[in-house]
Amino acid sequence: MADRFARFRRFSWRSLAGKSPRSVAGQVFVLQVTLVALLVVGAVFALVLQSQRDTSTEAKRRSVAVAQTFAHSPGVLEALKTQKPSKVLQPLTEAGRKSAGVDFIVVMDTKGIRYTHPLPDRIGKRFVGEIQPSLEGKVYTESVHGPLGHEVQATVPIENADGKVVALVSAGMKVKNVTSEVNRQLPIILAAGTGALVLSTGGTALVGRRLQRQTHSLAPHEMTRMYEHHDTVLHSVREGVLIVGEDGRLLLANDEARRLLELAPDAEGWHVWELSDLEPDMVDLLVSGREATDEVHFAGERLLAVNQRPTDRDGGPRGTVVTLRDSTELQAVSGRAELARERLKLLYDAGLSIGSSLDVLQTADELAQVAVPRFADFVTVDLADAVIHGEEPAPTATDMRRVAVCGIREDHPLYEKGRLIDFLPSTPQARGYGTGRSELVTDLSDAPDWHAQDPERARGIVAYGIHSLIAAPIRARGVVLGMANFWRSKRHDPFDEEELSLAEELVARAAVSIDNARRYTREHALAVTLQRSLLPRALPEVSALQVGYRYIPAQSGVSGDWFDVIPLPGNRVALAVGDVVGHGLHAAATMGRLRTAVHNFSTLDLPPDELLSHLDDLVGRIDQDEACAEASEVVGATCLYAIYDPVSRRCAMARAGHLAPALVHPDGSVTFPDLPGGPPLGLGGMPFQTAEVDIAEGTQLVLYTDGLIEDRTRDLDVGMELLRRALAGHPDRPPDESCRAVVEELLPGRPKDDVALLIARTRALPSDQVADWDVPRDPAAVSGMRSAVSEKLAEWDLSELDFGMELILSELITNAIRYGSEPIHVRLIKDRTLTCEVSDGSSTSPHLRYAATTDEGGRGLFLVSQMAERWGTRYTPQGKVIWAELAPPDADEVALLEIPDDLFPD
Repeated sequence: MADRFARFRRFSWRSLAGKSPRSVAGQVFVLQVTLVALLVVGAVFALVLQSQRDTSTEAKRRSVAVAQTFAHSPGVLEALKTQKPSKVLQPLTEAGRKSAGVDFIVVMDTKGIRYTHPLPDRIGKRFVGEIQPSLEGKVYTESVHGPLGHEVQATVPIENADGKVVALVSAGMKVKNVTSEVNRQLPIILAAGTGALVLSTGGTALVGRRLQRQTHSLAPHEMTRMYEHHDTVLHSVREGVLIVGEDGRLLLANDEARRLLELAPDAEGWHVWELSDLEPDMVDLLVSGREATDEVHFAGERLLAVNQRPTDRDGGPRGTVVTLRDSTELQAVSGRAELARERLKLLYDAGLSIGSSLDVLQTADELAQVAVPRFADFVTVDLADAVIHGEEPAPTATDMRRVAVCGIREDHPLYEKGRLIDFLPSTPQARGYGTGRSELVTDLSDAPDWHAQDPERARGIVAYGIHSLIAAPIRARGVVLGMANFWRSKRHDPFDEEELSLAEELVARAAVSIDNARRYTREHALAVTLQRSLLPRALPEVSALQVGYRYIPAQSGVSGDWFDVIPLPGNRVALAVGDVVGHGLHAAATMGRLRTAVHNFSTLDLPPDELLSHLDDLVGRIDQDEACAEASEVVGATCLYAIYDPVSRRCAMARAGHLAPALVHPDGSVTFPDLPGGPPLGLGGMPFQTAEVDIAEGTQLVLYTDGLIEDRTRDLDVGMELLRRALAGHPDRPPDESCRAVVEELLPGRPKDDVALLIARTRALPSDQVADWDVPRDPAAVSGMRSAVSEKLAEWDLSELDFGMELILSELITNAIRYGSEPIHVRLIKDRTLTCEVSDGSSTSPHLRYAATTDEGGRGLFLVSQMAERWGTRYTPQGKVIWAELAPPDADEVALLEIPDDLFPD
C-alpha cells in the first residue's frame, strides 16, 4: 500500500510539472508552488479577517446606534418612573429590536437588574456584562456569553435632565448572526484565491521546466552524493565536531560546534588560544591533546560533555578530533522531572493530610498548611460564612470569612484569620468565585482590580514583597464554597500557567473534604437541634432539691440520652435519666417518645418499679410496630427512675439496665448504693425492683449515662473510680459546679457518645411545716379535725385558706370514713403550696361525677376539684392517699370563694 501511494505521488508530480522532485528544478518548483500557495492562503485569510473585522465593526456600530437611539427616545424616562417599567418598556424594546435588526435591547437599572429582555424569564435578573463604564457616562462595547449565547453588545447610559445616570440600555447581536454575514462572503473570496493559485502554479511550472532544461548537466551524480554525505555527517549531527592540528590550529568546526562554542564565521585556521570566546579550561584541554571522555566543561551558559581522541591512530595526520555534546537540556529535563516529582509528592501528601476530620475549619487549615512553603509562601482560605455553619453558600463573594492563614512569616500584612470580607466584583477572588475558574495574577503591583479592594493594604502587601497570586475557587459538586489564595514573595518566581493547574488540583482535593464537612456540620446541627428540642429546656424549681445538669452531644451523630426532673404531689420530686441504644435520628426520636411516656406515667404517681414496667411494655410495642418496616431498628433503652420525699427524707429508686447512681454524703464521702439491677427496657419477662434509701439532708444524688464513664481506652471500674474522685471531698459544692468538675475530670475532649449528667442536692422539709393526725373511723371526728386544721392554718398565717381547706378536708375525711378502711390519717404540708393528704387502708379510688339537681349526693369531689388547684390519688402498699393542693393567697389579696347557688339543693 505504501509503494502504491509513493508511485501515485511521483506520478502526480511528473504529470503536473514533468520533472522529478529530487532534481534542482523540482525542488525550485516545489518551493515556488509552496510560496505561491502560502501567499494565496495568506491573502484569503487576510480577506476573511478583514471581512470579519468589518462585519464586527458594523455590528458594534449598529449596537451602539440602536442603544443610543433608544436611550434618548421620548417616553423612556417617564416609563422608568412608573411602578412597573417592564410593562411599558418590554413592548417598546421588542418593536425596536425587530425594526433595528439587532438581537436584543435590554433596559436595566443602575444595579444591572433587567427591565426588558427578548426572553421574558430573564426579566428581573442581573445583566450579563460590565456596567461600571456606562454608569460613569461612557458607551461600552464588549463580547460576552449571555442568555442568547455568544453576544456582541453595547451599553449606554440613560440620563435625566440633570445629567444623572438613572438607567442603562444595552443592544447587541449574537455572534453567530454576525458570523453568517462573513460566511456569505467566503465563496467569493475562496473562488478568487483558487483562481490565483491555479494561475500562479501554472506559471511556476513553466519556469521550473525551463530551469530543468538549462541545468540538466551541471551537477554530477557522484559529486552530489559526496556533498550530501559530507553535509550530513558534519552539519546534521547533534554533536559538535572539531579537528585541531598538531600546532593547535583549528582545522574544522561543524555547525553544531560553532553554535555550542559561539565561534566566529572565520574561526577555522586560527590557533585555539586565539579564540577569545572559549573558556580557559576548554582551551587547556584542546591544546593539551590528551584523551578525554565525557569531561564536563562550561561554554558560556551551556554545559558541554567533551570527548577528545588523537587522529593519528591509523597513520593519519597528527592532531585531535573533539566531539561536543550539549547536556544543558538534559540537566533541564532532569530538573523538570525533579520538579514534577516534587509536585506529585505534594499532591500525594495533600491527599493524606487534607480531610482528616469532618471539621470545616480544620480542613481549610490543613489545605493551607500543606502548601506552605513547598508551593506558596503564604496561603489564605476564605469560605462563605454560611458554609462554616453548614448552610448553602451565597451566590456572590460577599460575607466571606477568612478561616485559615499560613505563611513562612507571622508579620505579613494579609487579612487576619476570622475577618469577614466583602470582595469587590473586580477582584480576582470575586471573579473566580463567580465564574468557578481560577485567577492568575503574576504581578500584583500592576493589578488595579486587586488594588481596588483595599488600596492601602494592597500597597503594604506589595511593599512587603508579595508579588504573585493564584485565587482558586473551592468548588465541589457544582457549588463554589470559597476561595483558596496562594501568595508568593521575593524568594520565589511568579506563578505560571503550569502552577495554576497544580493549584487547581490541590484545591480540588480539599474541596470535596470541605463540602463533606459542611454537609456533616449541617446534618449534625439539625440532629443536635432535634435532640435538644426533645430535652427539657429548663428544669422546674422545686423546694426539695437543688439541681445542676449537663448534656453534651456526641462528636459525631446524636444519641438517645435524656434526663428529667418532675415535681410530684406532696412536695416529692422524681428524677429520671435514660439512654436509648444506638445513634442517629431514630434514637433521638425514640428518646422523645420515652421521655413523654415517663411524664405521662409520673402523673399516675406510680412507684418506680411499676413505672419501669409500663415503659418496658411500651418499648416492646414499639419494637413490634416497627419490626415490619425497619427490622434493623430494634429499640433498646436503659433508665433510672428515683422519687425523693423531702418529708420522710427517703428516696425510692429502680433501674432498668442502667448504671447505679452515686451518693455524695454530707461528710464528702461517695458511695454507690446497692440498687437491684433490672434488664434493659424492651426485653420483657423480668420484674423490676424498687429500693428505698434514707438520705440525709445535703446529700447529692448523682445520676448519669454510660457515656460519662465508659470509654474504649479504659475499663468501667476505672471510670467509676474517676467519678468517685471528682465528687469526693466537696460536700458543700453547688450541684452546677460539681457538674462542671465532673465533666472536666472525665471528659477532657469531645466525647464519642452522648453524656447526660444530673446532680441534685437534697433538702429536708422542716418539721414545723408538716402536721399530721390519726383520725378514728367516726363521723363525729370530722368536726374535731376541722378545728385542729383551722388552728394549724392560723399558726402558719394561712387563715385565708381556712374556709376552702375545711370544705376539702370535710369531704375527703367523710369519704374515707364512709367508704374506706382504717387506719385513716391526715397530713398537712406547707411549702410553695398547701397540701392536704388523707390516707386510708382501702385501695378503692373515688371518681369525680356531676350530680343532677335532684340528686342528694355526688357533689363532694366536684367541690374539691373546684376549690383545689390540683387533686389526685396515689396508691401505697398500705392503701391509698387522696391529696389536694391550695395555692397560698398573695399578701395583698384574699381569694373569695363563690359557690354556685345550685350546688346545694334546698
